[in-house]
Amino acid sequence: MIDREGYRPNVGIILCNASNQVFWGKRVNQHAWQFPQGGINAGKRRNAMFRELEEEVGLLPAHVRILGRTREWLRYDVPPHWTRRDSRGLYRGQKQIWFLLRLTGRDCDVSLRASSHPEFDAWRWNEYWVPMDAVVDFKREVYRLALEELERYLHRDARHVRQRAPRLCSRRDAAADFLLKS
Repeated sequence: MIDREGYRPNVGIILCNASNQVFWGKRVNQHAWQFPQGGINAGKRRNAMFRELEEEVGLLPAHVRILGRTREWLRYDVPPHWTRRDSRGLYRGQKQIWFLLRLTGRDCDVSLRASSHPEFDAWRWNEYWVPMDAVVDFKREVYRLALEELERYLHRDARHVRQRAPRLCSRRDAAADFLLKS
């Protein structure tokens, strides 16, 4: 689904842990790190966000709490060699609504093999503000805008995050994803 201006509707997900670090996934067979994201085909943005979270990260709604979302669409254009015209019109890039989520589950609940076509082959926690050169160049401004807008929710929630001993994962769960978390 492409809008009249050539943008495909999409959701972006910034997933943070109790230490306010954010989840970064490494694209399969690439050295490109990014936040989970995916298209909105039909239905509501929130439904698309939960679908992408499960497909790309293996997390269910019970594993997270929604802290906030961007008010407006944030847009990025893809490089010119990726633009194309088809029966639906000219594809220029994506427009995204970004969600900030708090992981309420455990690290071992993350499963990059939750779908038959994984998006990521590794993951890690990073500080909330990482150098933007870690992001593919044409997405940098959207990442910066999303992080800026959603940071206020992170700090509001941080007052309510109780520090507790981490729950242990079973050896089987931890071993299944160990190699992917590097």
